[in-house]
Order: sequence, then structure tokens, then C-alpha cells
Amino acid sequence: MSKKITVNGIDYPLDTEKTLLENLEAQAVDLEFHCRDGHCGVCRCILLSGQPEYINSPMAYLRDGDILICCSKTKNDIKLATY
Repeated sequence: MSKKITVNGIDYPLDTEKTLLENLEAQAVDLEFHCRDGHCGVCRCILLSGQPEYINSPMAYLRDGDILICCSKTKNDIKLATY
């Protein structure tokens, strides 16, 4: 069974070797981002379900339930919503 990333109710394929942002860029999903390493917080999304892992410790402020997609990956399905 293939893995998926769901954003705002739309499913996309998930390559577990890429960041969440890279996965969505590959599907031409238009999302805002800037730094790609967790410093600015522009790529902040709401984590609805799933277990992301940060490859770089985020420096941007995160509220409970927030995730930075530029510096995180996951091995399983994940659901996000954009702000």
C-alpha cells in the first residue's frame, strides 16, 4: 500500500525519503515557504494526524499542532491543513 500526504482534504503520493515540502512541490501544490531549514516559519501548517520527524530542529515558533513542512519527513500517512 502506498503512503500519502493529505493537504486540505486532497491526497498526494508520499515519498518517505523527501521532506513534506519536497513531496508537495513534486505534485505542483502551491505552498508558501522561504528558508527550507526551519528558521522562518513561513511553511507552517496544521498537523491533523500523523507522526512527522524533524530533520533539522525548527527555530521558528510553533504552536501546539503546528508543523514546519520544509524540515520534516514521515514514514507513514500524514494529514495537514494550511493556514
